[in-house]
Amino acid sequence: MRRTDGLTLARWLALLVPLALMAGALGSQYIGHLVPCEMCWWQRYPHLAAIGVAALAIAVPNRMASTALVVVAALLIATSGGIGIFHAGVEYHWWPGITPCTAGIKPGQSGLDIIDMIQHGPMVRCDLAQWTLFNISLAGWNAIVSLSATLVIFGLLLFKRGDGNWARG
Repeated sequence: MRRTDGLTLARWLALLVPLALMAGALGSQYIGHLVPCEMCWWQRYPHLAAIGVAALAIAVPNRMASTALVVVAALLIATSGGIGIFHAGVEYHWWPGITPCTAGIKPGQSGLDIIDMIQHGPMVRCDLAQWTLFNISLAGWNAIVSLSATLVIFGLLLFKRGDGNWARG
């Protein structure tokens, strides 16, 4: 029976994880009616890029080029996870956000300033989680899944052969 090597598994994981996370994001948007905030969109862009790079890694027959593409895809997945950590921290109010979608009313603002902010500001705030599971927001889940998958992908790339032996030296 032929075993699948680490590179093959890493390629498929680098494709399927961002596909699954994007399906979840789009499902929560279009089926669950959750409106993505600005930082939610930021997390999607690296996943979309990772899908394209991972698909290319699967299509490229050269192992060295394919491995390089998988590394790039994994780094893109990790980037989304890093943005997810930042976004979750903003949602949990561990640190302030850097976008207008986290701006609240400031002391001393006039009523006209507040009305203008409401009329021209974003409809969805980045610092309020719209949905949680086990008190973890979607941004938090993206961080957990993305960073875990990145570690697994890099671990799989350390396999030289399909017999389960780790690469040495």
